[in-house]
Amino acid sequence: MRVKICGVKDSETVQGAVAAGVDYLGFMFAESKRKISMETAKELAAYVPKYVQKVGVFVNPTLDEVLSVMENVGLDMVQLHGDETPEFCNMIPVPVIKAFPIRSAEDIHRPKTYEVDYYLFDSPGGKYRGGSGMTFDWGLLAGIEIPREKVIVAGGLTPNNILAAKREINPAIVDVSSGVETDGVKDKEKIRAFIRAAKNEELTYDV
Repeated sequence: MRVKICGVKDSETVQGAVAAGVDYLGFMFAESKRKISMETAKELAAYVPKYVQKVGVFVNPTLDEVLSVMENVGLDMVQLHGDETPEFCNMIPVPVIKAFPIRSAEDIHRPKTYEVDYYLFDSPGGKYRGGSGMTFDWGLLAGIEIPREKVIVAGGLTPNNILAAKREINPAIVDVSSGVETDGVKDKEKIRAFIRAAKNEELTYDV
């Protein structure tokens, strides 16, 4: 199972996540307490090796905005957390992750109208889209018709529940932000514990 750490804001976190074996790093360009500027993202991108994918996270951006950040930061993927249409997703020239908040069983059918590279299922956001730190009912995903290799799960994941998520959902990728933070700041030890637990089911942690 691959791991995405979202909302990185400094080079120390980036380097620590890379050393721990992260597969994807998410840069927030949407309104969020983890939002960074394009200039900061470009600086952080210099610390990301080619084998780690740089993901730009947006909410209802314009196409010009996405393309500008892609060019300047060197994004490998784009993650869309807003009300973007299937047509908008298809205009983006790199792999796209489309996020879908899950509130009820009806929500698992929305992705059918999209043809994207990955489908991210998340808990409903609070003040911002996503990033609530709360889990959703994973059992709702039992009925999805999307291949598991295209499924990403986010929302309330931590080093302590990642194994349960892996066993119940078996997604291709897990996405974590607040679950590896202490007092709102990324914690290198929690990042390391989360990645190790996600990639080796025999290991469990209490962080």
